[in-house]
Amino acid sequence: MTGYGLIEAGGPERMKFVEAGVIKTSSGDGISRRLAEIHENLTDIITEHRPAVLVLEKLYSHYKHPTTAILMGHARSIACLGCGINNVRLVSYSATRTKKAVTGNGRASKHQVQSMVASLLNLNTLPEPFDVSDALAMAISYVYIEGVG
Repeated sequence: MTGYGLIEAGGPERMKFVEAGVIKTSSGDGISRRLAEIHENLTDIITEHRPAVLVLEKLYSHYKHPTTAILMGHARSIACLGCGINNVRLVSYSATRTKKAVTGNGRASKHQVQSMVASLLNLNTLPEPFDVSDALAMAISYVYIEGVG
């Protein structure tokens, strides 16, 4: 599952939720079909919304789960390709940098990030699942880190 989140930003005080969701693929499909599905969905999102920037989380690998990092790398490459094909600026931040920008704490829990995202975007409900709140947090962190506005 790949989360995505789109916001409009006129600065930290003027962020507006646009759209968020997840791109789901079937674990029964082969890797090539799953990556094609991510590419098709991401291309549709980029074509429809024409974002100026796409923010990706830097890849982190734990030595106990190297296969997970490799699979995440495949999905990340699809996002990078989508940016290149569609001339979208690509930025990457670590999870701790994003958490620090959004909550003030680089070790914040997923629940803390989720709550802060809802607050900053004036959402009536918490963005779920965590893949969605994490994606929106990445977008928000760009506004804070880069001083957009």
